[in-house]
Formats: sequence, C-alpha cells, structure tokens
Amino acid sequence: MTTVITAKAVSELRQRTGAGMMDCKKALEENGGDMDASVEYLRKKGIAKAEKRADRSTSEGIIGGEIFNHGRTGVLVEVACETDFVARNEDFGKVVAQLVAQRVHSTAADVDSFLAEPFAADPSQTVAEFVKIASSKTGEAVKVKDVARFDAGENGVVGMYRHHNGKLATLVQVTASTPEAAAHESTQQLVKFIAEHIAASAPLAVDRTGVPAEKIESEKRIAEEQARETGKPEAMIEKIATGKIEAFLKDVTLLPQAWVRDPAITIAALVKDHAERAGGTITVDRFARLQLGAE
Repeated sequence: MTTVITAKAVSELRQRTGAGMMDCKKALEENGGDMDASVEYLRKKGIAKAEKRADRSTSEGIIGGEIFNHGRTGVLVEVACETDFVARNEDFGKVVAQLVAQRVHSTAADVDSFLAEPFAADPSQTVAEFVKIASSKTGEAVKVKDVARFDAGENGVVGMYRHHNGKLATLVQVTASTPEAAAHESTQQLVKFIAEHIAASAPLAVDRTGVPAEKIESEKRIAEEQARETGKPEAMIEKIATGKIEAFLKDVTLLPQAWVRDPAITIAALVKDHAERAGGTITVDRFARLQLGAE
C-alpha cells in the first residue's frame, strides 16, 4: 500500500532539516512516511546541511572545461564556493572534474536542465543532489552557476582558454571552408588566440548583428543627450550620435577589436591571415565567456 505524504509532513521535515520541499517529499516517500528515518536519509545524503548553506555568497570557485571530439566540441562548467581555500582544495577540484565529465555527455540547454539530469556516475541521484552532497562535504555552499557547450560541424573547430587560476574561461567556435582548412595547424592556433583575446577583452558579440537592439538604442540616447548638454545644434545631434554608436560597436564587438597580442591588427585581420595560411576561409560563429563573480 502506498503511503500518502501530506503537505504537513513535508513542512515538518523541512523545518527539522532545512532541506527543500521536493527533497523532503522524496525522503518521506523513500521511508514510508517515517519522520526520523527521513531525517536520517537527508543527513546521509548531505542535503539537510547543504540546504542551509544555499543562500551564502559564492564568489570563489573554479571554471572547468574540456575540448574533445577531435577539437569539434568544447564544454565549460562554472562551479562556485565560498572561499578560495576550498576552491584550491583537491577534493573540490575532483568535484569540478566530475561535473565537467557530466557536461561532456550532456546536451542540456541551461543550468537548470543540467542540474535536473541523472548523475552519470550514480544515476540514482541527480546532478543537483550530487552538488548538495559536495556542499556537505566541503562545509560550504557549492553551486553550479553556469554551463556552456559548443558542438561544431565537420568543418568546425572549438578553442578554449582557461586562466591559470581557473576563475575565467572562454570557448570560441569557428567554421572553415573545408575539412582540410579546419584541421590545419593555423586554424588550431587561431582558435587559441581568439579564446585568449576574448578572455582579455570581453566583447559583447562577434559583430554588430549580435549586439541587442535595445543596447544600441540605449547608447544612442545617451550619446544624443550628451551632445545636447554640450550645446550642439539639434541638426548635428543625429550625426554625432551615429558616430558615437559606430565607435561603440567597434569597441565592444570581437572582429573589429585590436588583437591583444598585437594591437596593430584587428581580430578580423587575424582571422583572414590564418585562413589564408590554412588554404581556405574561416568564419567566427560564436563564443562564451565565463568569469567567477560576474553577472
């Protein structure tokens, strides 16, 4: 006979443990409604303690990543904790490695979907439950804050950059005109250069088509107001604002930016040069930039 789990029982268990409602309901179901057994179940899982830490600030941690599938796929996982001491701990590093391994096999569209998946190393629990147990073991709040995955096609190449402290990482995806051009060492070198540049320069998009229209409109309004405040004639304001928008787009989009390693050339020129060396053409498709503490 199936035990009916009441809202009152779930509420009582939640008050006793600080665990989430769904975790409490599951614990009661697993233990036939027995309150004490359910408390013990949650404590063994590490969920009770982890829930109480959930609201703590998590500005430290590690961003793990991996390139695989012959360089055509790359993943990043941002795992945050409370202190740098824990972030540098070997056990925390193992937790990040396990989550990266999960992401290698996961095509989840976002963090919530990723956390809801069965954990590959132990399908009896979800990824979220694994993270809660990790939180219990570290004694700190542990959170998966962001994930990224790029799957390039046959002519695609994915590059990755991870800062030495693990707090900043990027992915970039390019597509070459032929498989031979994609496999060429110049293309392999190019994606590393671009991933590194994105880490340093933090562009908003590959080119102007990727900048949200509302962002451009906002910048235009600011430029117009600034021009008015300096006393410029109304007939000139539109032209001045347009010029400032052009400068803004050049500054915040990847391809027109000056390359951090050699400001004499742009990223667009860098791509063109490496494509010629590879014997084809190369298009920069997209990028991701994950940084601990960034919103």
